[in-house]
Amino acid sequence: MGRTTLPETQSNVGELESAVMNQGKARMPEISRFLGISIFMYYREHEPPHFHAEYGEFEIIVEIEKGVVSGRFPRCALSLVLEWCLLHKAELFTDWELATSKLPLTAIRPLE
Repeated sequence: MGRTTLPETQSNVGELESAVMNQGKARMPEISRFLGISIFMYYREHEPPHFHAEYGEFEIIVEIEKGVVSGRFPRCALSLVLEWCLLHKAELFTDWELATSKLPLTAIRPLE
């Protein structure tokens, strides 16, 4: 699907930032990864500001401001994504602005 991918054991934010910054060919860059959950944001997107999360065969879309979720996700993984969203709301809005301006996105720290 043309995504920036990282090894599952990726925990070094510097390497994640490098991968996100080198996403020139990626259509949906990965901005974070934790506990098997990958977080992505498209460059060509619609309002309201949101991100995509994948966990195995499950995928959701999460509105950044309200935390409204579309799609299916295991309950435990969903709780982790929503917790991460609350912790990084300002950074997610920054990445949204970068994406709508077609600029490189910034990696966001994983949930620890």
